[in-house]
Amino acid sequence: MARIPVTRTISIDPDWIEESFTRSGGAGGQHVNTTDSAVLLRFDVARSDLPERVKIRLAELAGTRMTHGGVLTLRSEGSRSQHVNRADVRERLLALIREATIVQAKRRPTKPTRASQTRRVDAKKGRSAVKSGRRKPAFD
Repeated sequence: MARIPVTRTISIDPDWIEESFTRSGGAGGQHVNTTDSAVLLRFDVARSDLPERVKIRLAELAGTRMTHGGVLTLRSEGSRSQHVNRADVRERLLALIREATIVQAKRRPTKPTRASQTRRVDAKKGRSAVKSGRRKPAFD
């Protein structure tokens, strides 16, 4: 099978994806009792050839959906159709991997300018003057 493209530089091998099908819960009448429409997808992140930084970020994003062995588990049972659930769970996997590839820039702390500090202090003095004007006059 052909590899599944995730981004321009990353693609995943379909052999790393394992899908199983079970019965969905919820409404659906007797049809639900006879069809395995829920999809359980397992993706072995630890053994995949994704870049190490993507694996680490994927583990952070997945949270409890990631097992200790490095297997990501996703489930879809929103539709009565197994085909729709299968497409949904695969798209969720690809979206999660795409999000893991985004590198977050670290914030560089900056100092406030002298003008902004002056504006802040002047605004505080102005608010103080307004509030002090609301007080009852003190008779000494």
